[in-house]
Amino acid sequence: MTAPSDTTDARLESWLPVAAGSDFPIQNLPFGVFTSEGRLPRIGVAIGESVLDCFELAEAGFVDDCCEPELLQAPLLNPLLAAGREQWTALRERLSSLLRADGDRRLRDANPSRFLVARADATMHVPMEVGDYVDFYSSIEHATNLGRIFRPDADALLPNWRWLPVGYHGRSSTIVVDGTPVRRPCGQRKLPTAPNPEFGTSRRLDIELEMGFVTGPGNRLGEPIAMADASEHIFGLVLVNDWSARDIQAWEYQPLGPFLGKSFATSISPWIVTLEALEPFRIEGPLQEPQPLEYLRSGDPWAYAITLEVRLQTARMRGSGTAPVRISQTTFRDMYWNVAQQLAHATANGAVTRPGDLFASGTISGSAPGTQGSLIELTWNGEHPLQLPEGETRGFLEDGDEITLLGWCERPGARRIGFGSVRGRIEAPQGRV
Repeated sequence: MTAPSDTTDARLESWLPVAAGSDFPIQNLPFGVFTSEGRLPRIGVAIGESVLDCFELAEAGFVDDCCEPELLQAPLLNPLLAAGREQWTALRERLSSLLRADGDRRLRDANPSRFLVARADATMHVPMEVGDYVDFYSSIEHATNLGRIFRPDADALLPNWRWLPVGYHGRSSTIVVDGTPVRRPCGQRKLPTAPNPEFGTSRRLDIELEMGFVTGPGNRLGEPIAMADASEHIFGLVLVNDWSARDIQAWEYQPLGPFLGKSFATSISPWIVTLEALEPFRIEGPLQEPQPLEYLRSGDPWAYAITLEVRLQTARMRGSGTAPVRISQTTFRDMYWNVAQQLAHATANGAVTRPGDLFASGTISGSAPGTQGSLIELTWNGEHPLQLPEGETRGFLEDGDEITLLGWCERPGARRIGFGSVRGRIEAPQGRV
């Protein structure tokens, strides 16, 4: 696992103003890629309401003795991700020193406008080139809920579920960043009473509340990544919304799994929160029965106590000034299959991961009402629609609806660490019905 670091000490304060309850205190320092007026795409680090421009830090020589400057002057994070944990740790410590009130004074004594941009003035981008994307199915509550919906007279979990992290390969080319609109997809769908399928737009558009991890150096073909080495290959975590067209998915997924019902859009939050920042919130995960096979066992805890929330705002709500409403709140701490097991299993056959690959958790759900991470569960496949302000209801998403996912960590004795948000508004399709 990651080594303890004083960069997460709750007593640290930045010389930059950071509001109480901010997602981005000095203990966080997440990485992203941004543009702003006069600046081409570049790596940035969030601190309070500002973005620290890493290109300019490297240009000024502030990282020369701890990090290769060209790693911070790339337009994407992939070269830094490839550099490995030793470079990540050294860079994080230098950034913390430059930003802390009792640390290295060079940055605060320089021209602030050169190195800092207001977050409100920054346009965020997908921070890495994603070569491959895998989506898992790792919440036992989610898998159980769907089993009960679709197989009410059979076992909720399929025989393999407790033995391995089930997953599928998604489409990396349609990964988009927070705020990108999502166009309602088209595909084949088949009503239970219809003799044949039809082609058209999805009528059962859904969300999936997930977390995802971004990989670092990767492995060689034919050489699996062991559980014990997982922390050397996982850079950090992001929020993920794996948009899902349930009617398209239901018709096409047998026998090979999701395809057009999933591949049209996957949204991620723009800031990658590092494993070091999350270290104070690392905990033991749920008991796994039966005991996993040897290659999926670890003596280290690999769960993270992250609170997650889903908010919905309809077009009517937006027009009347009604704020988004929370439709679900759940936790990442109870995920049955953890990130290290997901990575170990994904590479167990010798498959290669590369810097910037994205691995998503699958829908994160609880068992109590209002803790499910998808509308298909929250409304029990549309049978019990959500009751919204102004008399509206929702079984699935309608055009103009906007979903916001939020995530944060809190505990006594530690500073709050947040992920920001990932938003997406549904747009009507063009040219097809």
